[in-house]
Amino acid sequence: MQVRIQGDGDEQALTDLQDWLSRDPQARQLSVAPVSTSGATMSVLHALDIVLNRGIEIANFAVAYASWRVARADAATRGARTLTHGGSTVDIGHLDGAQLADLLRRLQSEGTDTGTHQS
Repeated sequence: MQVRIQGDGDEQALTDLQDWLSRDPQARQLSVAPVSTSGATMSVLHALDIVLNRGIEIANFAVAYASWRVARADAATRGARTLTHGGSTVDIGHLDGAQLADLLRRLQSEGTDTGTHQS
């Protein structure tokens, strides 16, 4: 299952999240690929593509993401809140680790043609 975390116009948030995931003991094994856009802004980081192959990877990512959000609460992070999987786009910035893991498991079981969901 591949998910994309959108930058939402906050490249620094994506950079910080990518660094956080690479340092987290459980999440560092995840496949995380930066997605850049070229143009006038010269390869701005646009999103992170993350591959989650097993249930444990979903849980590890969910806990790491939720921990990162809590750690950055004082930084007023506005980016890296939008998750896209197939046809689904969801604001995940308010979810705790268990809620995010549940959402990812539901998206995985529904397949990639699920429409757009807002929460």
